[in-house]
Amino acid sequence: MSDHEGALLRRGDDIEYEAVDAADGLEKGVLIDEVRGAPNFAIRRFTLAAGGDVPKHTNEVEHEQYVLSGEYTVGIDDEEHTVSAGDSLLIPAGVVHWYRNEGDEEGAFICAVPNGDDAIELEE
Repeated sequence: MSDHEGALLRRGDDIEYEAVDAADGLEKGVLIDEVRGAPNFAIRRFTLAAGGDVPKHTNEVEHEQYVLSGEYTVGIDDEEHTVSAGDSLLIPAGVVHWYRNEGDEEGAFICAVPNGDDAIELEE
């Protein structure tokens, strides 16, 4: 912790992960968000299991993502991209996107979003 008002340190061991319902093999841990005093942004860490799959969907808010480990496919609109550690992505608000991990290693990424409501809509 810090002596500065509003500062926050969360240890990795303190993060709780839960399965994301609409996806297969995706887990989310909220690192920092509005509930923990962050005024503008939330950062979350996701893991995508080997063989995992996230269906096509849109979000009301933009996503900034940084790939931590593994190699997996991200679809954005009509393009597919193979990503691995060190890659970063911007997924604009309202753009259809999805994930697929065809490898035998778990993938992991950090995702930053603006605070506030984020309606998620699954595509048919």
